[in-house]
Amino acid sequence: MIMKNKRAKQIDTHASDRKLVEGFRALSHQILSYANRGLPRIDFAREVSKVLLDFSGSDTVELRLKRGDKYYLCQARRGEKQSFRFEPLPCLQTEDGGMIPCSQDDSAMETLCRDIILDHIDHSLPFFTKNGGFWTGDAGHIRINRRVTDRQSNVESLCLGGDYPSLAFFPLMVDEENSGLLQLKNKQKDYFTKEEIEFYEGLAQTLGVAMVHRRVQVALRERIKELTCLYGIAQLSARTAISLEELLQGIVELIPPAWLYPEVASARIILDECHYTTPGFQEKRLMQTTEIVVRGQPRGVVQVTYAEEMPELDEGPFLKEERSLIDAIAREVAIIIERRQAEEEKSKLQDQLRHADRLATIGQLAAGVAHELNEPLSHTLGFAQLAQKCPELPKQAEVDIEKAVIASMHAREVVKKLMLFARPMPPKKTQVNLNQLVEEGLYFLESRCDKEGIELVRSLSPDLPEITADPAQLTQVLVNLIVNAVQAMPEGGRLMVQTLAGERHISLFVEDTGVGMSEEVIKKIFIPFFTTKDVNQGTGLGLPVVHGIITSHGGSIKVDSKVGRGTRFEVKLPLTGAPDVEESD
Repeated sequence: MIMKNKRAKQIDTHASDRKLVEGFRALSHQILSYANRGLPRIDFAREVSKVLLDFSGSDTVELRLKRGDKYYLCQARRGEKQSFRFEPLPCLQTEDGGMIPCSQDDSAMETLCRDIILDHIDHSLPFFTKNGGFWTGDAGHIRINRRVTDRQSNVESLCLGGDYPSLAFFPLMVDEENSGLLQLKNKQKDYFTKEEIEFYEGLAQTLGVAMVHRRVQVALRERIKELTCLYGIAQLSARTAISLEELLQGIVELIPPAWLYPEVASARIILDECHYTTPGFQEKRLMQTTEIVVRGQPRGVVQVTYAEEMPELDEGPFLKEERSLIDAIAREVAIIIERRQAEEEKSKLQDQLRHADRLATIGQLAAGVAHELNEPLSHTLGFAQLAQKCPELPKQAEVDIEKAVIASMHAREVVKKLMLFARPMPPKKTQVNLNQLVEEGLYFLESRCDKEGIELVRSLSPDLPEITADPAQLTQVLVNLIVNAVQAMPEGGRLMVQTLAGERHISLFVEDTGVGMSEEVIKKIFIPFFTTKDVNQGTGLGLPVVHGIITSHGGSIKVDSKVGRGTRFEVKLPLTGAPDVEESD
């Protein structure tokens, strides 16, 4: 009978051991599966704490997890409704520059946690395991001896006390480096058995490996998301047919899926005060921001925020990898803008080259035509004027001859302008006061402005420095610009003539409130014979001649016009007479 009872007890023990082994194997498998799924840090800690709480029957499970130079406290408690909290832990710096987690107090419990993490304990002492763990079934009635330093053998005692008689603490070791601490607490005395402690020590090693594996899985997934985002940006930037606005809107929509919590993430790109956002974007207290710097100048920002308060990670609620990503996105946006600007500048230069080539061709043609027309026109005009002197001409003949003279004079004026455009005469330069030229030119035009109902406003800069220029040609420039302005205001308006002095040049502005010009018209105004005026109201040579005169003086002319709002011409002339002002037409 005694042998049978002994045998039965052995069978029960073996069955219990098998059940314990199977339970811990299943628990390890579940923890590893959470790690393999690459759950976010807080979700992984929550799931692991929950299964440990259920499996161990503890009243409280705590995890102190290390991530870089930070520690986080994860705590799950049993009750009518299980509670879970996840928060960063304050840390203390060790003598070797490392960091250890601790609370603000110096209680015996916190001291014990620090000793286990730093391995400042003698594994041969009571309550400690050979692997550096600690367990007891009656914490309120024990005193623990601890080493003061690694080099000293003297000890001091700690009295734990507290609400949990049964405690079990296990360091989470990976490659001989501590990555955290697992704590199991129960309000029942002598709750843990020696066999269970051995299994929990093995489970702590599994948990340490699982934490590393989870980080690898998360890093891999986040890296894939980052590369997907950057690849999407590269694809968008390769589409030259879309506008910059469409491109930036496409980029901003690629950003949220690349962040850790895409379901609550939103993004915004601000460029030159223009905003491009994802739906529902709102400025929050915690927001990741980086500057867009184009050719050394800040032009805007890229911003990411979460719609909800998220756990604190590396940078607020954001990962440090996400800081690298948002910086990379800002750099890509800057490169795209630089490339677009370079393409626009290249296109503008090509247009200017084509324009210059057209002007040269037209100039050669105009010179030939003017030469061929000049002699017969002179003969026609001369004979018409001689015919006018014949006595007793019929009345109708006198009228017809007068028309011939007027037409010949007009044709000769056109030929004169053609010659000026095709072969401009070298300027006869002297020292010129631009303000004085403006006043003299306006003297002859004021009456026409009054007649047309146009308010003429002068704004002449005092003490304007003199320049070296041909006064007759500059007067021609002024008259041409003002006549064009007057013709652009058939219903009256306001005409402003302004002079300003710069460091290397002086400027003449002629601004009207007339009908304005479209972008297409602006591109053609310096092309000879192009005009928007009615027949017999313009030759299309006025502005080309103005352009030629200003260019021969080493200056530039720029026009800004809006349909229905008016036109503004800006003429820049160098102070020294050298062509140091970039030509713009």
